[in-house]
Amino acid sequence: MFLAETSIQLVPDGTLLLHLLLVVVMVAVVNRTLLRPINKILEERDKHILGRVDEAKEMLKTREEHLAEYTSALKQARSEGYQLLERERTQAVKEKDEKVRAFKEESARRISEELNTTLEQEQKLRGELEGQAEQLSAMITAQILRR
Repeated sequence: MFLAETSIQLVPDGTLLLHLLLVVVMVAVVNRTLLRPINKILEERDKHILGRVDEAKEMLKTREEHLAEYTSALKQARSEGYQLLERERTQAVKEKDEKVRAFKEESARRISEELNTTLEQEQKLRGELEGQAEQLSAMITAQILRR
């Protein structure tokens, strides 16, 4: 019997409803005073973090676009540079060929002039030599005949 008197018996009575009502009120008070502000702070932090993540993604996207533009501009500049070099090389080759052609023409003209001058001098000297040869032959003839 001693055990029956010291054991706790749970019998629902009116205090059970009071305890349930107190638990509901305490949950509501804790929710309003503690959990809502903490949840609000956590939501703001999540929004802030997500905003930063979105901002970082946007910055990354912008960087990739700028990099693509830079790469494209660099390729175009290289292409233009190579085209300019090719034009300059072609122009230099044309100028060199023109100078070589002009030098050849000038050389041919000078050679022709010198050849003509040499032929004229040869003819003049030949004429002088023929004249001197006639004079010498006349002198030799005159000396031979005088004897």
